[in-house]
Amino acid sequence: MVRLNEDFKPDGKYTGYLLLATLALIVIIWAACCAWMFVDSVFTILLILGIAVLGICVLFACIWAPLYYKSVVYHLNDTEMTWKRGVFFRKTGIVPYNRITNVDIVQGPVMRLFGISHLKIETAGGGASKNSAEIQLEGISDPEPLRQMIMDFVRGQKPAAAATGTEYKPQNADLQALLEEVAAIRRLLEERK
Repeated sequence: MVRLNEDFKPDGKYTGYLLLATLALIVIIWAACCAWMFVDSVFTILLILGIAVLGICVLFACIWAPLYYKSVVYHLNDTEMTWKRGVFFRKTGIVPYNRITNVDIVQGPVMRLFGISHLKIETAGGGASKNSAEIQLEGISDPEPLRQMIMDFVRGQKPAAAATGTEYKPQNADLQALLEEVAAIRRLLEERK
C-alpha cells in the first residue's frame, strides 16, 4: 500500500519479471549467435564458447535482477514525487505534481502474467519523444489507486483515503490548528440550534 511521505517499492513479483525479460533477451542473442556459427568452420569451439558465455550471462541476470529491484525506490509527498534506481548507473529524479499532464497504465502480456503494471507519467515539456516519460513507476501490482492519488494532487485536490491508506493531514501545524478551531466552533453552533 502506498502511503504519503513514505518510500515504496515495486511489487516483489517485479524481480521475476526482470529476470524473465533479461533471460529472454540473452536467449535471443545466443540463438542469433548460434545461427551465425553454423556458417563457420570452427563450429565446435564456437559452440562451447557460446555455451560458456550463455552460462555467464544467465548468472549475471540472476544477480542483476534482484539488485535492480532493491535499488528502485519511489516517494510521494504533498508537492512532488521522487524516484531513484540503478545498479551500475544510478538515476534519480523529482517531478512536481504541477508539471504532470498525464498518467497512463501500461501492461504488456508478460506483465499481465506477473500481475504487474507500469505507471507512465508524462510532464509538460518532459520528453522529446512521444514514447518517453518523465518518470515510470515500474512493477506496480494495483496501479489504479496510485494513479488516482497522483491525479488528485495534479488537480489540486486532497487524495482519497482509500488510495493512500491514511487520512489527509495538512503539513502546516497552524493550518491544522485553524481547521480544528473552525470545526469546534461549528459543533458549538450546531448544539445551540
